[in-house]
Amino acid sequence: MAAVLTVERLLADIADALGEPVADLDPDENLFDRGLDSVRLMSLVEAWRTAGAEPDFAALAEQPTAAAWARLLHG
Repeated sequence: MAAVLTVERLLADIADALGEPVADLDPDENLFDRGLDSVRLMSLVEAWRTAGAEPDFAALAEQPTAAAWARLLHG
């Protein structure tokens, strides 16, 4: 059974990976433009897998916004 990651958890994890406050993130902003790179994305994917989710690295990379990731991970 896949874990349900809340949008708040996703945003908190992304903010932590970027070293920025959650309040500074726009859920519709391109996270690669914001400074996220593939290494950080892989770290997020691994953390979410450890939490029981089943993220697809390629799908997340194709739609690099927190809003899209929330949809993908709640599929």
